[in-house]
This record gives sequence, C-alpha cells and structure tokens, in this order.
Amino acid sequence: MTMRVLIGGGSGFVGRELTRQLRQKGHEVTVISRQPGPGKITWGELESSGLPPCDGAVNLAGENLMNPLRWWNESYKKDLFSSRIDTTKSLAQAITASPSPPRSWVLVSGVACYKPSLTAQYTEDSEWTPFDLLSKLVKEWEASALLPENVSKTTKQVVIRPGAVLGRDGGAMKQMLLPFWFGLGGTLGSGRQPFPWIHVSDLAGIIAHALEPPADTDAPSPSPQVFNGVAPALNTNYEFTKELGRVMRRPTIFPVPGFVMNGLMGSERAIVLTQGQKVIPKRTQEAGFQYEYPDLNSALKEIVGS
Repeated sequence: MTMRVLIGGGSGFVGRELTRQLRQKGHEVTVISRQPGPGKITWGELESSGLPPCDGAVNLAGENLMNPLRWWNESYKKDLFSSRIDTTKSLAQAITASPSPPRSWVLVSGVACYKPSLTAQYTEDSEWTPFDLLSKLVKEWEASALLPENVSKTTKQVVIRPGAVLGRDGGAMKQMLLPFWFGLGGTLGSGRQPFPWIHVSDLAGIIAHALEPPADTDAPSPSPQVFNGVAPALNTNYEFTKELGRVMRRPTIFPVPGFVMNGLMGSERAIVLTQGQKVIPKRTQEAGFQYEYPDLNSALKEIVGS
C-alpha cells in the first residue's frame, strides 16, 4: 500500500535517508522545509493552509546540537529548544485541526532523557525525570508532540529516541573523521562511558516501520509508543574509538581530556560525548525490526568504505 508521508526537517541528514528509503518502497514524500521547492512545503504554508493530505507525519526538524560553527551560549540554547518545540507544536496542531488526520505521527527525540551512568541500563520502560538542560529539552519536546485524546483515537503516536547517528553524510561522524584521517583520533574523556549509537539507515528503517498504519485490531493509545533508536550492541567510547581506528587503519593514541571537550563545546553539550548511557532497544527488537548494522564493525565499514 502506498503511503503519503510528510516529513518535517526532511532535508537534513536523517531526513534525506528516510526520504530515500520511503521513495524506494514506492511511497510519496513531502518535506516541510524553510525553503520552498518541488516536493516541499514551508512551515509558513503548514500554518496558513493546514496539513496536506497524508497517511503519516514525522518531525526531524531541529538545530544541530553538534554544530561546530556555533558557540555554546544562551542564543544557541534558545534555538535548540525553539527549533524543536515550535516545529513539533506546529505539526501536532496541524494534525489536530485536520479533517482527515494521518494514521501515524512520529517524533524523533533523543536518549539525553536517560541519566548518564556506567552501570544503569535503560529500556523504553525506564522511568526518568529531567536532570540537566538536554533532558529538560527532551521532556518539553516530547510533551509538545502529544495529541488531544479525541485525535489519538485514530492517529497512532510514536516517539523514537536515537543515540549518536552514524553515517557517511553527516551526524556525529562528520566532525570525527577528519582527526582520525590525520592519526589524531582518540578516546573522549575517560573512554569508559557508554556510547549509544545507530547507523542512519537503521534509524530511517525504524522510523519507516513506525510510520506504518496501526492494524485495525490495535486499540489506539492516548500515550505514545516509545522506541529506543539505538543499535543492540552496547559499546563504550573506547571500543568505538578503537574500532574506527582499526577500520580506517589509523592510530588512536591522542585521548581528548574531558576539560578540553568542556572548553571547546561547553560542558552542557560536551556531556553527550564525555558521558553516556547504556540504552537497550527492547521494544524496537520486540516489534520485529531487523537491523542492517547491529554492530560497530559492520556500521563503520559501510561509512568509511573499506
């Protein structure tokens, strides 16, 4: 069955891969973007003209957390919040106001809601409360996607929480590859911290899986289904660093101390790289999703191309 899918932020790194996969399966994709163009509508048009006819909607929009060109200051933090929350609210409001809302509504947030720990393991059922800036962002972001009860009876709500998204054309790898090529790659902080990750193709696959309309037998739920968008392999930053060095045939002897990361990126942002969480994709696997890149070796070989 052909689906019509609307993607907020569809021209970004994950959005491009999701669009490619959906079109490959014969689905129609419309991207909501800041710039008009073929196969696109703008955020302004969404607000003025309402939701175009669609079977599924997904939001991937948001200012890049790891943007190396932006200093970690109040205006950047404000952009991180508003670019995610305002676009999510716009889509949720357009879905609510639509005479024929989509069957599925998917928000892609992040694993920053889970408190960094060397020992705790988190599944989708783990309880959590905000403890820092980024977990507060996830809380507000996910809350802004909630649909009123009358709409949630017909529209399946899904939240996907990805780890670091690895791929050739963007995401976490883009800034990492250059120092590694020059043999300057190394562990970040202690290296013992967990490193939850996912290959961009698998994240797009999980989103596509979640966009499929609910079976008629499924009782709709007023609260969203949550899926951890991470690979099933539990790795540390040290293991990631060594595997990347091995695949690229480069030494990894230059560790970057935590205080250097804090100075370069701001401590509230550096925490994503210097600390981490053991995140388990329990429901993702129970839902029958098959990973193409379940381990670091297969994922990094595809990205680095050896």
